[in-house]
Amino acid sequence: MTNDVADVIVVGGGLAGLVAATEVADAGKRVIVVDQEGEQNLGGQAFWSFGGLFFIDSPEQRRLGIKDSFDLAHQDWMGSAGFDREEDHWPRRWAEAYLAFAAGEKRDWLRAMGHRVFPIVGWAERGGYDAMGHGNSVPRFHVTWGTGPGIVEPFERRAREAVARGLLTFRFRHRVDALSMTNGTVDGVSGAVLEPANTERGESSTRHVVGEFSLRAQSVIVASGGIGGNHDLVRQNWPQRLGTPPQRMISGVPAHVDGRMIGITEAAGARLINRDRMWHYVEGIENWNPIWPRHGIRILPGPSSMWFDATGERLPAPLFPGSDTLGQLQYIQSTGFDYSWFILTQAIIKKEFALSGSEQNPDLTGKSWLMTARRATNKGAPAPVEAFKDHGADFVVRDNLGDLVKAMNELAGNDLLKFDRIREQIEARDRAIANPFVKDAQVMNLHNARKYIGDKLIRTAKPHRILDREKGPLIAVRLNILTRKTLGGFETDLDARVFGAGHQIIPGLYAVGEAAGFGGGGMHGYRSLEGTFLGGCLFSGRTAGRAAAKAV
Repeated sequence: MTNDVADVIVVGGGLAGLVAATEVADAGKRVIVVDQEGEQNLGGQAFWSFGGLFFIDSPEQRRLGIKDSFDLAHQDWMGSAGFDREEDHWPRRWAEAYLAFAAGEKRDWLRAMGHRVFPIVGWAERGGYDAMGHGNSVPRFHVTWGTGPGIVEPFERRAREAVARGLLTFRFRHRVDALSMTNGTVDGVSGAVLEPANTERGESSTRHVVGEFSLRAQSVIVASGGIGGNHDLVRQNWPQRLGTPPQRMISGVPAHVDGRMIGITEAAGARLINRDRMWHYVEGIENWNPIWPRHGIRILPGPSSMWFDATGERLPAPLFPGSDTLGQLQYIQSTGFDYSWFILTQAIIKKEFALSGSEQNPDLTGKSWLMTARRATNKGAPAPVEAFKDHGADFVVRDNLGDLVKAMNELAGNDLLKFDRIREQIEARDRAIANPFVKDAQVMNLHNARKYIGDKLIRTAKPHRILDREKGPLIAVRLNILTRKTLGGFETDLDARVFGAGHQIIPGLYAVGEAAGFGGGGMHGYRSLEGTFLGGCLFSGRTAGRAAAKAV
């Protein structure tokens, strides 16, 4: 391969970019992968993820007695997506194509590359509305054995093999500043060469320019990610339906996830749709050992913690832990505050708290069956959770409720929480927990969760009173808004080709992953069912790589 010419250029070395590039190389075509970060960041955000994947009617589900089907998943997806715009034509078609992929060859395609999943299927985004509303009717969250690194590894390996064959070249520390076009066709990229950076993965790197570059190709695939690391851009695109943008947020992604390439591609004429659709979490906690600026971690909660807003009122049904991420975000923002609280016991945190992120799950990331088994047998919570309990700025641990509420107010810097009101609500919930017949919807939800063997084994504590001293100490966790995913993106057809003005395809331009709303410009619609972001990167990257290779 010459230094400056290829058949295809991929902008971004995250998961979607790696998948696209390896598909191009496997077709015998020449590909250059350009990334503003160093080689240590290969795999992008996917490396840091929990590795969750959405499968439909998988062997793992069937072994656990879960009855799933394409029709049920389609019903859940459409009820969650809420497609209601003229711009949703291609996102809807991408959603249907992705559902067919998740119910079909997705699992076997990954297994052929050595990918494996943990045998217990998780139940994320459970909804709580009617059967046609938001949420997964059944567990579908399959955790990659090896978490994020385990999903990146097969594609990094394929990429390295393509490098050895002379079909793939990496250009790290190359920041794209413009797309080049000839007679309306995208045929390359140009930009600045940044000085080498020896920072650790995820850390912010220098932007000092040491040179320029220009690359040519017959096609360019934009795989540059979203905007989650750029809080100003998040607030600029914040939808009115979710209330006032938070004054304070923490970041679930590194600072280089800045949306810069989205602006460059849009300036070249690409059609960006659904930019107001986004996916941010409300169970964010400040990382006591941060890697990137404002580094936050998401709690993946089980169903038992009591959830209170900043004024001390319990969140209304069905806004329970793990039920409806955006419903919770909308409610919290309506309170006039950008934080909320969990109150729970040591017995609950031991069984129900997991932390999103490969680095927070050394057992699963390290593929240690022994360490993973200890999640169910240890007296304490997993070590990373205990570390947050001991060192995290958002955790309060006390032996009685009075001291707990006092410390919560001290942490928040106000006196919004009233002991009598908090106690009244907890005691009411505690009265319900002893009865098999209840009207408390969260307690009903808890009983329902424990009917699923996966939840009963490792994700749901045995029902007990919050104020039962034998289950203590009491724990409160301040929950922050955590930026994460962009659900809108560049409008593309089913070959991932990007539309421009007048709904005309821009020749030579493709978009994948988060930059394309994971397909079509927003295949999730308004809400995600979880496990679908990595899957959207896989599916859109594969689609674009194959289409671009075929076109050149």
